[in-house]
Amino acid sequence: MPFWWVNHKQTYRQEIQGRYIWSPKTKRDGSRNISYDNLRRVLPGDVVFSYAGGEIRQVGCVTRPAASCPQPSEFGHAGARWEQDGWIVPVDWKPVPHPLRPKSIITELRPHLPPKYSPLIAATGDGVQHLYLAALPNQMAQALLDHLGHWAIEFLHQAQGVGDDDGAVRGVDDALEARIQEDPGLDETTRRAVVDARRGQGRFRLSVEALERACRVTGVTDRRLLRASHIKPWRTCSSNIERLDGHNGLLLSPNVDHLFDRGYIAFLDDGQMLISPHVEANEIARLGIEVAPPAYVGRFNPGQATYLEFHRTHVFLHSY
Repeated sequence: MPFWWVNHKQTYRQEIQGRYIWSPKTKRDGSRNISYDNLRRVLPGDVVFSYAGGEIRQVGCVTRPAASCPQPSEFGHAGARWEQDGWIVPVDWKPVPHPLRPKSIITELRPHLPPKYSPLIAATGDGVQHLYLAALPNQMAQALLDHLGHWAIEFLHQAQGVGDDDGAVRGVDDALEARIQEDPGLDETTRRAVVDARRGQGRFRLSVEALERACRVTGVTDRRLLRASHIKPWRTCSSNIERLDGHNGLLLSPNVDHLFDRGYIAFLDDGQMLISPHVEANEIARLGIEVAPPAYVGRFNPGQATYLEFHRTHVFLHSY
């Protein structure tokens, strides 16, 4: 079970109440940041320690891989220095019964600190302010859990039963839908079409069906068994034009739709299916999907290729 440390500062309240962690994808100058990249490495079932005000006050279990997501509106002025485009990871947070100050046990933790990107300063036990999300060695995580006592044992037991759930991602979509519903610049017909598109229905679905006649992976043609799935997620579209564009969609069987939405599979423009290293290929094969070698599902048109590039970059779970 992988363990992570999130350094919560001014957005502690928003992220705990919203049940997620969020970071921009890059620094303001466009450069990469290991803390931000780490959100793409977190997977369902991983455990996250929340550090705020010098204390571990919450421990959570990840319920979904990272999703491309604009900065949460509830950040307000706290997020003014960050880029708007980011990653969100839903987390089922639980408050610890007695906050733990890692500085008070730094002598015990010091031998187990990561040699690189440690969330604590070895000499003092203070938190590293510029590091948002850091991977923890198992020995360090176990030492922290030991100090949380019986509560930690029960928490880990419950964490083993966590499945895949959109959690906070649904909340982001709900908030965006509410803004669309209240947008005075949209006529009622367009407003309804954009809202229906979130669920793969209405004008969007008809536009997708004009281009796609079957699930490219399974070959299913019965439209009652297919979902019209956005390639570039509805929440990350830059305009309502993108949300309604039939080129930004595929007809997929439900199992394929889930894999594609979570980033466990993707497609090259020539139709070759890609399988994420974060999921076992034999598990995908059990779903009746060809994996050895991965299937070719037919070349995509140029309009679809633009959206597929976004999916491969911002949704597909790469090896880091």
